[in-house]
Amino acid sequence: MKKILITLALLAITAVTAQAGPEEDRMAFIKYYKAKFPSVPMEEYANGVYAIDPIGRENWEAIEEFPPYEPFIDAGQAMWEKPFANGKGYKDCFPDGPAMADKYPSWDKQQGMVVTLPLALNQCLEANGEKPLKYKKGPINNILAYVAFQSRGKVINVEVPKDDPRAMAAYEDGKKFYFTRRGQLNFSCASCHLQNAGLRVRTEILSPTVGHVTGWPVYRSKWGTVGTLHRRFSGCNNNIRAKALKAQGEEYRNLEYFLTAMSNGLELNGPSARK
Repeated sequence: MKKILITLALLAITAVTAQAGPEEDRMAFIKYYKAKFPSVPMEEYANGVYAIDPIGRENWEAIEEFPPYEPFIDAGQAMWEKPFANGKGYKDCFPDGPAMADKYPSWDKQQGMVVTLPLALNQCLEANGEKPLKYKKGPINNILAYVAFQSRGKVINVEVPKDDPRAMAAYEDGKKFYFTRRGQLNFSCASCHLQNAGLRVRTEILSPTVGHVTGWPVYRSKWGTVGTLHRRFSGCNNNIRAKALKAQGEEYRNLEYFLTAMSNGLELNGPSARK
């Protein structure tokens, strides 16, 4: 009976999202996961896969007692406080302070595109004559880890402005990417993280889509370092034998826009650690 209900919920979410707006999409996702994992409180989805993996959660909580990402937070704080060559710094670009991860991704009407936090940080650097940071590895993760740590407890609230049709188009592009099958394995994001969430692939349990963005950047044991969300996007594409796209390119930024909107209402808890 439970499998029938989940199948019906999956069919419903597919039908709804074909013509719905962001809030209707989010509620359809929530309804589906409530049917699939009825004992999991909604706020637990901020913990990603560990909301539905009790064994993995025990290991994760043990790791969090001595988190491997702490040195990256410290390095990021040093970056935040260090002046640029012109005497200015990140503080001049972001006067409200580093606790700002909840403001991204956002729709920038002037630029006509989705602006993510890594992109905003690099735009700050370039505006002050500094060299931009690489988007997957290296120092970008330090500053992101510091901002994420300062932003813990802030609530995600992505807005898709109704007065700018370009914003909705970007959101719809992200949603289309999520549901589109690709690669030699012919998988979509939804194949793993919606339809098969909770099932095991090799040694890992597939995480639910809701809550995917809350804990980034993430220290992964297989990486041996902290990495960005777009690095993970590339890894997913590689796993299904599809061509990885450019980090912070339009496709991945729009996908992040969609995914973050699906996590509206959840608290940020980055940086985090994963296998």
